[in-house]
Amino acid sequence: MTQHTDLPSDLLPITVGQFFAAHIARDADTASSFLTEDAVIVDQDETLRGREETHAFLRDAGSEFEYTTEQIGAHRVDDTHWVLTVRLEGTFPGGAAELDYRFALRDDLIAELVIANHPA
Repeated sequence: MTQHTDLPSDLLPITVGQFFAAHIARDADTASSFLTEDAVIVDQDETLRGREETHAFLRDAGSEFEYTTEQIGAHRVDDTHWVLTVRLEGTFPGGAAELDYRFALRDDLIAELVIANHPA
């Protein structure tokens, strides 16, 4: 059974919180350290696999824009799946977006991250 619970960010798994803090700071080396060797990141229908591709994504994603990131929601789906909802505002087309960062954990590391538009 899926359980959706809104959570404050301090109740998220440490791995998710520390990854997200590093990602916001654009620290790809630290963010990558929270991924499994065979991690998969899906961003807007682009799939990246393994250490090299995911690290390059974390290093380069959004680098052509200036933007701010604010966590506006978080919930636990089950013991290994968590969702952070964030609001981006910046110089990218449209100027604002709400995204879900859907995490799947394995052995206290991120095995999969799917970044998708937050449903309205």
